[in-house]
Amino acid sequence: MHFAVLGSGSRGNSALVRSSDARVLIDCGFPLRETVKRLARLGIEPGELDAILVTHEHADHVHGVELLARHHRIPVYLSAGTLQGLRKPLEPAGLLTAGQRLQIKDMEITAVGVAHDAREPLQFVLSDGRRRFGQLTDLGSVTAEVLECYRGLDALVVEANHDSEMLARGPYPYPLKARVGGQWGHLNNQQAADLVAALDWEGLQHLVLAHLSEKNNTPQLARQCFVDTLGCDPDWLQVADQHSGLDWREIA
Repeated sequence: MHFAVLGSGSRGNSALVRSSDARVLIDCGFPLRETVKRLARLGIEPGELDAILVTHEHADHVHGVELLARHHRIPVYLSAGTLQGLRKPLEPAGLLTAGQRLQIKDMEITAVGVAHDAREPLQFVLSDGRRRFGQLTDLGSVTAEVLECYRGLDALVVEANHDSEMLARGPYPYPLKARVGGQWGHLNNQQAADLVAALDWEGLQHLVLAHLSEKNNTPQLARQCFVDTLGCDPDWLQVADQHSGLDWREIA
């Protein structure tokens, strides 16, 4: 298996996972032209995609989904709540619920329910039967379901959205600060590091920090928090940013 990140942050999110047979896009928060450009950077044409998985209806995750799916006839899978929340309606290939499994060619996908302020948000674990990749962003608190589903991964992309002190001192109005830092918002650096510490993280080949706030976090702060919590090598940690995302990584 391989995975890559087209971009991650408050202005657009999308990740790509490929196995021997399948090419699956998770979210598409960029305009169609930008999405095609970022896919080309990874050597992928839109027509090669076998499916688009949608985590939730917020614009930074769905902005380009409808156009990409319609122009290139790509099946879309999402929850019923997410479908109802879309501004641009589409005809899904299937509706998913938390705990459900979906087979796309040789890739098995598990939908995981998370605590986020969306209608029916999901995150995903993908496996080719030998290796397991987890995408876990946009959640404000960690549940037993998350801990159960994300143990024993080979690669993990996890949200490290904000530094709590930066958020408290930052420019956001109080209601937005409360939303971001609340149990239905986003994980801060320490919450994310504690989550990874609770998993079997020593078996991870790749740990990628994602969805970092450009106003309330820095890559340096996020990395240091994980290093302090896990005792891991800082050079091993990877960060997916808004502009360049993350190039292909192999899960051996």
